[in-house]
Amino acid sequence: MTAEGCALGDLAGLRHLTGRNNDALGLTDRALEIWRRLGAVSWIRRSLNNRGLLLEALGRYAESERVLRQSLAYSRRLDDPYGEAVTHGHLGNLYEHTDARAAIGQHRRSLAIGQEIGSVIVRHFAHGNIGYAHLRLRQPAAALPHFEESLRILGGHGDWHGESRTRLGLVRALRLLGRSGRADRECAELLHRAETRADRYTGGLARHQYGLLLREQGRTGQAYAQWRSALAALDGTDARAVVEELRELVAESAGSRPAS
Repeated sequence: MTAEGCALGDLAGLRHLTGRNNDALGLTDRALEIWRRLGAVSWIRRSLNNRGLLLEALGRYAESERVLRQSLAYSRRLDDPYGEAVTHGHLGNLYEHTDARAAIGQHRRSLAIGQEIGSVIVRHFAHGNIGYAHLRLRQPAAALPHFEESLRILGGHGDWHGESRTRLGLVRALRLLGRSGRADRECAELLHRAETRADRYTGGLARHQYGLLLREQGRTGQAYAQWRSALAALDGTDARAVVEELRELVAESAGSRPAS
């Protein structure tokens, strides 16, 4: 049963990374049932944490907070500062939907724990999360140094999920600041890394941003091609807001193109 629980958790993580969070939630719930039957408290905490993250991604915010609070209680019971830091990060991402300033407070708590225990990954994610909260507040100048620090901290440590998310935030901040040259270079680097890993989901998100950059440069035909490619990669995933925007952008661009 232990092996099955671990396998279900790993498969759920893969589904999450490819934007299929409904599938990931079902797998996580199956794993959680196993850990509860076994009384494996540490694994219960981890599954609750992952469940809270997935519920947040699916827009089920009240459920997400309840589950994350349960995970936080388990972390304190287990004297697990790493788990506590991760959960504060997830709570911050949740609060970002309603109160980005409160979200920053949660991420700073996560960062403080990460600094105390010397965790590269916690600090990396905390800075990236603070950057996204500043983007939510329409403060790209405040967001930019956090994305840069997040990548600096990560260095050669392999965490593609965190790295890709941070690089995407970096591109968005640079684009909003009008620094198109560097935004182009960073977006090209993100696309290259995503393609090297055959990561269509991240590639789609990057092409969405690249299309926005191209449009701002007056290169509407190239922007349209990027958006169509992004939509093909993301359609059927749980990136609903981005998919909806891409459909609007593609329709708008198609309508403005001259008839052949």
